Amino acid sequence: MSLADVERQARAVLPPGVWDFVAGGSGGELSLRANRAALEEIFLVPRMLRDVSARTTATRLLGAPAALPLAVAPVAYHRLAHPDGELAVARAAAQAGVPFTAATLSSYPIEEITATGADTWFQLYWLRDPGHRLELIRRAEAAGCSALVLTVDVPWMGRRLRDVRNAFALPSDVVAANLTEAAGSAAHRTDGGGSAVATHTALAFAPDLTWADVEELRTLTRLPIVLKGVLAPEDAVLAARAGAAAVVVSNHGGRQLDGAVPAVQLVGEVREAVGAAVGDDCQVLLDGGIRSGLDVLRALARGADGVLVGRPLIWGLATDGEAGARRVLDLLALEFDDALGLAGCAAPAEARTLRTVIRPHRLESM
Repeated sequence: MSLADVERQARAVLPPGVWDFVAGGSGGELSLRANRAALEEIFLVPRMLRDVSARTTATRLLGAPAALPLAVAPVAYHRLAHPDGELAVARAAAQAGVPFTAATLSSYPIEEITATGADTWFQLYWLRDPGHRLELIRRAEAAGCSALVLTVDVPWMGRRLRDVRNAFALPSDVVAANLTEAAGSAAHRTDGGGSAVATHTALAFAPDLTWADVEELRTLTRLPIVLKGVLAPEDAVLAARAGAAAVVVSNHGGRQLDGAVPAVQLVGEVREAVGAAVGDDCQVLLDGGIRSGLDVLRALARGADGVLVGRPLIWGLATDGEAGARRVLDLLALEFDDALGLAGCAAPAEARTLRTVIRPHRLESM
């Protein structure tokens, strides 16, 4: 009946170490918990006496039609949850009419993911090896990806203490399918304990990513570029002026800097700053803690053009493969349509006119 039900079912079937890898955050998990708390503090002021008999949940993301203001977020190693992995979730996304973001660390190659027919965005980590970076970009283009999503908040993986305590390593049948065998092999061993995945990413990812590299990426591809992991409005403006088609306001699901502000608390400021800089040329997407259709509406009311959803799709995948992932997307669509209409809105664009109450004594208009 809700994503909370799916979460409970997934926790019951996933091995404890895998559950911690999916569910955990960095450090004391302050930002992980704050993502949900911040969303739950947002209350909506619905409008009445509006005709909501004919509604649509459809919108446009990166210039393409989407059935919901939602895309599937990049999540590594789907095969940890189910043998069909990314292929199952991509098929579910295609059926639901929303984009699927394939991760650099996906456990199926990008070519097999795009073959599902999903509108696929490719999430790019800035690898140390320039040749390998360029190879991934060219493969994404050749496979038919419609956008590149550059993750900018992972110079190295945050200290995810659950993984460290579990000495988490990938099982032998789960690989980083887009990387060479040598580049991905470190994720399968924990010499001396700790997180093998963290060791692998420290070896593979370049910690010196700068705005100059964003400019370089712009010259390497004609695909729209999305910058994921922006929180400061000043950085969002720099991204927009660098030609980004969208920014994803995100603290990486509470998995990088512990204590980083929840994205929903800054999405309105980012929207205003980007709008003042480039108008509507750069979309603002929100990532982190979305667990219901109501959360999608909250995000839009606070200024987002759409949201990314990650962990819930892994829960659905774990419970019932493609059907489970589709159930998650169906629930989000049902709940969003319900909340949209009850708030007096007939389309996602109208949600931007809703007022929100953050504290009982203060109304904020977005």
